[in-house]
Amino acid sequence: MSMVDLQVEGMSCGSCVKHVTKALQPLPGVRGVEVDLPSGRVRVSGELAQGSAPLLMALTDAGYPAKLATDASSPAATSQPKASGCHSGGTGGCGCR
Repeated sequence: MSMVDLQVEGMSCGSCVKHVTKALQPLPGVRGVEVDLPSGRVRVSGELAQGSAPLLMALTDAGYPAKLATDASSPAATSQPKASGCHSGGTGGCGCR
């Protein structure tokens, strides 16, 4: 089993966590999705034969741009997103506002 750590933009509430999880769980090989809202990190585990590309595309399609997380990005990425930075602008689906 492999793990991929992603840095995800735009997550600001529990609803965002659900949307991110829902976008990733149905992908082939995904066995688990762990979301850390305060850090903006998502860990995906499973048999990810196609690598991170399908994960990144699914998140972008869901309105949450993402990139592979690296140790160097950790300190800068730990600030919490504000509700005003919500991916949906408070309209539709998210409910941040």
